[in-house]
Amino acid sequence: MLTRQFQIKLDVGLHARPAALFVQTCNRFDSEIILKRDCATVNAKSIIGVMGLGVADGDEIELMIDGSDEAEALETIEQFFEEKMKEK
Repeated sequence: MLTRQFQIKLDVGLHARPAALFVQTCNRFDSEIILKRDCATVNAKSIIGVMGLGVADGDEIELMIDGSDEAEALETIEQFFEEKMKEK
């Protein structure tokens, strides 16, 4: 299992379009991907779950990835956040 913390630096947080793109990215992998904010955890492959967390600009999140392609998933998600944060 791999874990990584991120600080969200997106004006709209992880809502609407960024959330949809994040979920699409996570769904490319077989690994289980869990998104945690504060005490709440959700399946990162669920748009309803991700949007339900209400992740705002400046919030800290943690990803927990477990599975056969976990390293590739983590690397891809890191790239996703780097690209999205540059768009801010």
